[in-house]
Amino acid sequence: MTPTPSDHLLRRLTRVSPTAAFVAALVVMIAGLFLPGIVGAALLFVLALGLAALTFTTWPVQTASTRVLRLLILALLIAVVVAKAL
Repeated sequence: MTPTPSDHLLRRLTRVSPTAAFVAALVVMIAGLFLPGIVGAALLFVLALGLAALTFTTWPVQTASTRVLRLLILALLIAVVVAKAL
């Protein structure tokens, strides 16, 4: 069976330090919140896209409560993106 590009990406993501991933996401989040208007909204939107991709990639192995929590966080982040863009 030939590995798909998403398999390669997932293998690369498993080698990323959780601390480094957290710090990078935190930096993008803070920058998105403090940068004005559409620039901040764009950064937050990129963060939301990454979170959505990660959520739906790992969907089959998550418990129901984890799924609900991740969807709530994603919805809150998208609400912030919309508010920031307006």
